[in-house]
Amino acid sequence: MNNSFIKKYYYGDIPEEKGGGSTYQTKDDSSTWPLWEVFIRSKQGLDHKHAGSLHAADAQMAIENARDVYTRRMEGVSIWVVESKYITASNPENAGELYEPAIDKIYRHPTFYQLPDEVNHM
Repeated sequence: MNNSFIKKYYYGDIPEEKGGGSTYQTKDDSSTWPLWEVFIRSKQGLDHKHAGSLHAADAQMAIENARDVYTRRMEGVSIWVVESKYITASNPENAGELYEPAIDKIYRHPTFYQLPDEVNHM
């Protein structure tokens, strides 16, 4: 009887003597890896939209994992990943005072201006 088995390696799991070396110590617990926010630009769109979050050891791994998880059907043409700790958001409770100064500045909302047909995507 043959007692051989196949060991399956995942990204970052290859031992240093068999791989190119890694700057990260891999563990079974991926919660030690930072959380990354993933933004995908679709073929039809001009902007990147938030697709979700994932844990990864570094930016390159985050892009590769985002490709595998969020663009399985070839719907994306560009991927952005941002480590979650670098995102700062406004507080929804302060929305009134944050956006109120823009109400009295109608020139910021040119609803009265007609765009020529030659101008696209505005």
